[in-house]
Amino acid sequence: MKSALSVKDLSLNIGGAKILDGITLDVAPNETLGIIGPNGAGKTSFFNLLSGIRKPSRGQIFVGDVETTNLQPHECARAGIARTFQTSSVFVNLTCLENVRIAAQAANGQSMNLTKNAYKFTEVVQTAHDCLAKVGLTARAMQRAGSLSHGDKRRLEIAIVLASQSDIVLLDEPMAGMSVENVPELVEIIRALATEHKKTVLIVEHHMEVILGLADRIAVLNYGELLVCDTPQNVINNPIVQSAYIGEAL
Repeated sequence: MKSALSVKDLSLNIGGAKILDGITLDVAPNETLGIIGPNGAGKTSFFNLLSGIRKPSRGQIFVGDVETTNLQPHECARAGIARTFQTSSVFVNLTCLENVRIAAQAANGQSMNLTKNAYKFTEVVQTAHDCLAKVGLTARAMQRAGSLSHGDKRRLEIAIVLASQSDIVLLDEPMAGMSVENVPELVEIIRALATEHKKTVLIVEHHMEVILGLADRIAVLNYGELLVCDTPQNVINNPIVQSAYIGEAL
């Protein structure tokens, strides 16, 4: 089976410091890959390379057969990579519907001409409504995004991802700042990305119970190196992984 995402010998050095070193990894279509590691292991830097925010010192990145190694972030997005960040990155002064509509409009190649009434693009608007419904935000469609609760902002980000029509979704600590009671609902929304919407999902998350419940495989980073990539059960039983997590909860 052809990989949805491949990285080969991916490395990043910043100011002489080795941030990532020789990461080689293949992610299958519709797979959910959990990425874990101690603080400073290189998890967010790995996402920065995949999404074009940084360029690797060495190595290659492929989305399917297309090399994206040296593409800019907007070009990576066009190649099919969508990303959320540790902190919410929605347009706070726009409504939820407008946030999602912009993503749907860009994905459909519609003109972003500010002199035109965007709501005349009825197909795009309907797509935005559909994506909001899929994450349970129909009632918040006309609410300004900045006034949403933290949990609803996370759901809005996933609606934006759906509207972008990207095949690969990078989720950087989606549970960060979430109240305990809101975690199970967000977990199910994320699970649906792969099972219902057929996305390939890479998720960085410190909540091990979330990773264990969502991931088909788990990749463990430590000091910029890939220690192991295996099934959740094999990973938590791996003595090398347990050693890397001395002093931290696994």
